[in-house]
Amino acid sequence: MTLLPPTPSQTVGPFFGHALPYEGGGDLVPAGHPGAISVHGYVRDGNGDAVPDALLEFWQPGTGLGRVATGADGHWSVRTAPPPAARPYLPVCVFARGLMHHLFTRAYIGPAAAAGGLLAAVPEERRSTLIARPEGDGTYRFDIRLQGEKETVFLDFHG
Repeated sequence: MTLLPPTPSQTVGPFFGHALPYEGGGDLVPAGHPGAISVHGYVRDGNGDAVPDALLEFWQPGTGLGRVATGADGHWSVRTAPPPAARPYLPVCVFARGLMHHLFTRAYIGPAAAAGGLLAAVPEERRSTLIARPEGDGTYRFDIRLQGEKETVFLDFHG
């Protein structure tokens, strides 16, 4: 039996603005939902330039899946329920031009973000890249840097 050589990997996108985002994709909970928080930020490349065609997915138990595209300035925003204290983070999946595979990270939110677990296993000088900064009125900022100085910590899943 002859095995075919593997197909070379292709980079992700840029096709997000046409097929994957959907209206209301950043609304994991409806407007006026009790305790709702807003999380927003910018996706930047290794030079610090905006990534205008990235796609971000967010998911939480009880709220479901959210999917948003970045704007021309690399900005994105979602409205969701605060994560539970037992799991004080918002899972984030990043798709962007130039990536061979999507990237997984976490936006730790609130005072429980200082808890142990995975965050404690990340070198102290890199932890800040996983913590969403409070801006007041239930709004948090979480910027994503794809590479270079201050690169966001991305998780690698095997198996």
